[in-house]
Parts: sequence; C-alpha cells; structure tokens
Amino acid sequence: MTDRHTRERLVTAEVEASFADAPPRLREVMSSLVRHLHAFAGEVRLTEEEWQRGIDFLTRAGHITTATRQEFILLSDVLGLSMLTIGINAPEDEKATESTVFGPFFVDDAPRIPQGGDIAQGAKGAPCHVSGTVRNTSGAAVPGARIDVWEADEDGFYDVQYEGDRRAGRGWLTVNDDGSYHFWSVLPSPYPIPHDGPVGELLEAAHRSPMRPAHLHFRVTAPGYATLVTHIFVSGDPHLSSDAVFGVKDSLIVDATEHPAGRAPDGSDRDRPYYSMTFDIVLAQEIRP
Repeated sequence: MTDRHTRERLVTAEVEASFADAPPRLREVMSSLVRHLHAFAGEVRLTEEEWQRGIDFLTRAGHITTATRQEFILLSDVLGLSMLTIGINAPEDEKATESTVFGPFFVDDAPRIPQGGDIAQGAKGAPCHVSGTVRNTSGAAVPGARIDVWEADEDGFYDVQYEGDRRAGRGWLTVNDDGSYHFWSVLPSPYPIPHDGPVGELLEAAHRSPMRPAHLHFRVTAPGYATLVTHIFVSGDPHLSSDAVFGVKDSLIVDATEHPAGRAPDGSDRDRPYYSMTFDIVLAQEIRP
C-alpha cells in the first residue's frame, strides 16, 4: 500500500504534468504554482474545513469587487504580494524614483488639469501646493511626461467611495518643457483601507491595523520610459512604520511645510493657511525585450 506522503507527491506530479503541453511561460508559471500551492497545503496539513473557508473567502472577495473596488488587489496588497511584485520588476537603475503599490482607486477618466490647476475639485482638506521636476537618470528633463495624481480627502475617502459620479481629488497634467510641474491638491490624510469585506475580516482576525499613512498617488508615463507608479508620504505620520500594504519607502517620504495665508509659490494669493510639498521624479529608460 502506498503511504500518505507518496500519494501526495503523486498528486502533485500528476497535476504538474497536465501542463506539459502548455505554452512555455504558462507551463513555467503554472508548474511552479502547483508545486508551491501543494507544498503549502502539505506543510500546514490543510484541513477540509480550512480549504472550504478559503474558497468561501475568495468567493466573497469576488462578489464584493466592482469597477471601483478591487478586493483582490486589496488582498494582494495586505499579503505583501503587490510590493514583492513591484520589487521584482523595479528598474535596476538606483537613480530612478522608487515605485510602490498601485492601489485599488485609480480610474481612467480623471479630468485633465492645467499646470497650477487644482485636483481637489471640492474635496475636503487643507490646500496643498505640490511641485517638482521630472527628469531621466542622466538628469535631462522629460518634457510632455504625463502625471496622473489621486488622493483621499481629509476624511479618508476617495471620490469613488461616495455616491454619484463625482470626480474630486484626482486629475492629470503634462510636464513643462523644462521638466517642471506644479498643481494644487489637499494635504493627504491617513485612512483605513476598505475593511468592511473579506480582507478586513482577515486583518481583524490577525490583529492587524487597516491604516495607511497619509500619501498622494502618482503615475508617471512618457514614451521610451518605464511607467512609474509611486506615492509621496507625509513625514511625521504615525502610520509610516505600520502601513497595512507595506508600501512605504524612505525615499518617498517628504515634508509638508505649513504656510500662513498670503502669496503662494505659484504667485497666487491664498486666503487661508496652506501647505507645500516638493517631489522630484526620476524616470528610468524603458527596457525593451
């Protein structure tokens, strides 16, 4: 009679062999996935009840996912898979700005704003002027680069988390010929990731916080350059060392400087106190196969 461990190895070998005729990359990925998934089940001696609870968890994650809420991305984020994948695929040039998680709240139809425009569009929060440059790793300006930015309001909610079709706290602009850019937003605030679904249940069961430190999302694209997805984090935030999605990197932490009402860096007159942040971006050349 075949012993239990031999039977388990035979199951794994049979499933792995079923992908023998798949295209090379699919065969490589699926064969490795089968080996590691089966090894995980064997290592923890997965019970049928635990297997069923896992299936139920994934089913509920699928049911709660919508066009504006991606529970599977959230799951990938809290398990660190998102940041690991980003690290694996990051440009090797250390001069390039570091990347971080994409997050589940990017949308394709954000409004275009002019240089110096305001992405807040009614989002609540203290005004914040953001400026910087976009250059390549040789120091040359990257004129015309597109910068998409999005953020939560001071209550910790993105526009898509409200009822209706509002667009606030997001927009895109193109970089000036000298590589400079600037726009207005609201001062980023810390907030919890959505935790009213399966991922939230997982965090609660593990006694983990759902909080993210205050940040502003950036997505920067330009022909010939690798797409950069990153954040800027506000220095001094109490959640910098415990980000629920492991996205903080020291190089992305910036100061938010408070200013009294008056003349702002872009020449506009502000009738209330405001903040300013500076973030210089360095793009890596796109690597073609």
